[in-house]
Amino acid sequence: MRNKSIAFVASPTRDAREAAAILMRRYDHVPPEEADVVVALGGDGLMLQVLHRFMDAPKPIYGMNRGTVGFLMNEFGEDDLRERLDKAHRSVIHPLLMEATDTEGRAHKARAINEVYLLRQTHQTAKLKIAVDGHVRLEQLIADGVLCATAAGSTAYNLSVGGPILPLDAKLLALTPISAFRPRRWRGALLPDYARIQIEVLDAGHRPVAAVADHTEFRRVRTVETSLDRSTDLVLLHDPGHSLDERILREQFG
Repeated sequence: MRNKSIAFVASPTRDAREAAAILMRRYDHVPPEEADVVVALGGDGLMLQVLHRFMDAPKPIYGMNRGTVGFLMNEFGEDDLRERLDKAHRSVIHPLLMEATDTEGRAHKARAINEVYLLRQTHQTAKLKIAVDGHVRLEQLIADGVLCATAAGSTAYNLSVGGPILPLDAKLLALTPISAFRPRRWRGALLPDYARIQIEVLDAGHRPVAAVADHTEFRRVRTVETSLDRSTDLVLLHDPGHSLDERILREQFG
């Protein structure tokens, strides 16, 4: 990394902007689009934004926590930045591709690093039919919705609705119901990461459902299909001993 160009991207918070100003005074830098590596200053929300920003032309992202949770970030420090980048471990993740059709027949596409989920839009529960690789596995799920998470995203929304934490190298996707009413005992499924998940919204006219890929939302969808986009490699850089694998493992032990 010593001969690589660096860019700094910060969230709009005061702490993040002040940290960026300090680092930009100390280290040579270029605009993000010209950089070999991007240093993101903020929280996990900023990391997701930066990964999405460079989704079509991925470059390594090294996050430094100037936000709240910072699960995806390294600790902030002003010193020895290039040495830290030289020693950083690479984690390669793939996003989910979501393809949705709404009740007007319009097609939509979006990619998600953490999760793709369907969520009811009104007081009425959603009714969903779920198929995997073309085989119907659940004729009717009555719930607030359902969520498909990557291993990298398994500790986010997926965990908060009772889904499992997945090691980064598990090659699995978590399919997790959101407040399931029927069948009551269905707690979700672990699927191979090459699976294609197809979801049909039953009674979409009277029970409208939104489909969300990270922060991109489409409303009143009728069908949603999602699978891992293996053609896109996203690279996160972490300090030794603080890799994404290690963070996911630590999360399982509280």
